[in-house]
Amino acid sequence: MKVNVKFFALGRELVGNNSLEIELGESDNIKNLIERLQNEHPKFKELKSFVVAVNMEYADMQKSLNDGDEVAIIPPVSGG
Repeated sequence: MKVNVKFFALGRELVGNNSLEIELGESDNIKNLIERLQNEHPKFKELKSFVVAVNMEYADMQKSLNDGDEVAIIPPVSGG
C-alpha cells in the first residue's frame, strides 16, 4: 500500500521535502511509518515532538494505515 506523508516546519526541513509517497506493508501502522522515515531520513530523528493526523484526524502510533491515506506529521507550533 502507498500513503502520502506531509511534513510541516522543522519536519519539512529535516526530510528535505513537503511530502513523500511511502510504500508500506498491508498491516503497517503509524509507528512503522515513523521508524521507516527515521531509517531513510536520519535527520528526521531530530524531530522529538510531533503529533500525527491521518486523513485530517489526530491519531496515535498504533493506528493502522490504509492504501491512499494522507498522513500529516505536525511539529509543535511556536512563536508569538
